[in-house]
Amino acid sequence: MDEARAAFHIGSIPVHSELILAPMDGISDAPFRSLCRSFGSGMSYVPFLHARELLQGRRKSLALLNFQPDERPVVYQLYDNNEDNLSRAARQLQEHQPDVIDINMACSIRSISARGAGAGLLRDPRKAGKIIRRLSSELEIPVSAKIRLGWDADSMNYLEVARAIEENGASLIAVHARTRQQRFEGKADWDAIAAIKQEVGIPVIGNGDVRSVEDIGKLKSHSGCDAIMIGRAAIGNPWIFAPRPRTAVPRQEVGAVITLHLESMLRHYAETHAIMLLRKHLVRYIEPFSLPAPLRERLLTACDLPTLRDELRQAGLADPHPGV
Repeated sequence: MDEARAAFHIGSIPVHSELILAPMDGISDAPFRSLCRSFGSGMSYVPFLHARELLQGRRKSLALLNFQPDERPVVYQLYDNNEDNLSRAARQLQEHQPDVIDINMACSIRSISARGAGAGLLRDPRKAGKIIRRLSSELEIPVSAKIRLGWDADSMNYLEVARAIEENGASLIAVHARTRQQRFEGKADWDAIAAIKQEVGIPVIGNGDVRSVEDIGKLKSHSGCDAIMIGRAAIGNPWIFAPRPRTAVPRQEVGAVITLHLESMLRHYAETHAIMLLRKHLVRYIEPFSLPAPLRERLLTACDLPTLRDELRQAGLADPHPGV
């Protein structure tokens, strides 16, 4: 693509779309990332990796590092509460040639945030800045961070955190416009995204309450952010990156994309595991259709490929005469 047409840059790296698939643990795997990229997502975040587990060489963490060439730019996202672990893990990850290393300061899971990792780093902006400074000085690729607005409603320190991230060398900041306490509940504060955009000079990605194509324009207009990160609204709806309203997509096309997604999953995983993982997406793919309850249940509990394909045909989501 022509670099002049880039939506924004991370350091010198051009990103050619202002719509970005969020890193969702258990959702944003390589097959789904590639699918969303084909619809228009601008770059691929590999969901958060635990620095200590990477350093221990745990197979599950190492398996997550795989990405397709068409996913670039690719962002590896790390979390930990230990600066040395993050430094060592980031340098190890750099050998796999991602385009960006991102530090997760947004995860609200209690087991992670309560020990000072993820959103727990928001309670110590100086430490957050120190981590960014160290990685920015040690790595040859850009460093970024994903944050929330604060630990809770009484500690909304997002401007202080954003300044610390920029001043210590980060090239990008993504903002989930809720506190750690809110998790995914309540209304996202788009005013806070706008305030961060006014405060820093690096690109800002806004995230939160983008549920439709209409919301994309509303958030961009309201906040002035450089790009928009889409999470749950993308599950079963890669068309949002087109951007194209889900209601405008005919059943036949939905079926074709389900088949494409399934085939990609089968190339990436063993059959049984692929089918189980696809269910998280399938329940959202079929959500707009009024399927009979028994058919819906069979479709979402199919355990082998012939059964799944037969149920997709019964639902009008696959070719009724395959191979003809």
